[in-house]
Formats: sequence, structure tokens, C-alpha cells
Amino acid sequence: QVQLVESGGGLVQAGGSLRLSCAASGRISSSYAMGWFRQAPGKEREFVARIAWNGGRTSYADFVKGRFTISRDNAKNTVYLQMNSLKPDDTAVYYCAAREGWYRSRVSDYDYWGQGTQVTVSS
Repeated sequence: QVQLVESGGGLVQAGGSLRLSCAASGRISSSYAMGWFRQAPGKEREFVARIAWNGGRTSYADFVKGRFTISRDNAKNTVYLQMNSLKPDDTAVYYCAAREGWYRSRVSDYDYWGQGTQVTVSS
């Protein structure tokens, strides 16, 4: 089993920044790909960013390109999501997820999920 715990969410004004962290434990290894997803009230969970096991490949949803950066520190079993230039539309619960093997962007591709951290952006 793999356990994921997100932190770093909160309330921020539009244009501000937050850094989310996802600490992994259990049977996690550096061979796991990681992703960040989000879910706003009344909407489906959607892909935000993903990173390959070695950090060498990343990709982003179009609506966060140029504003968000995903990174990982395998020595700490932690994945980060730096969020800049936040907008009210970014308000959601943010989840990190893990899967063994290649990084992917569908919710159904991931086997392990954290409990989520709330991000609220005020206008």
C-alpha cells in the first residue's frame, strides 16, 4: 500500500501563490509516476499536472501552463506543486496521486490518492 498526504492548501487572493506538497509513504518507490488533480464543487476531478518517476518529464493541463510547476524530491518521497498567478477559477480541492510506471493524465490511471487539500482563491 501507498499512503499520500497533501498539505499547503489555504486561502489566497487572486494573483497570489501557494506551494502544495504531497508526502508519500508505504510501498512507494522512485519508480512511481505522480500526478496532481483537482475537483471543484459540482465538477468532475480533472488533471492538473504529472511528473515521471525521475522528474525528467512533466506535462500540464492547458489552463495551468506557465503558472504551475510540478517537481519531485525522490530522496524525500515528496512531490510539489508550485502555483503562481492564482485565479478564482483555481479554487478546488487538490489531490495528488501515484501510479507505478509511466506518467499519465487520466484519473482512472492512478492507483493511490491522497485525501486532498483545499485551495481557495478570492477575487
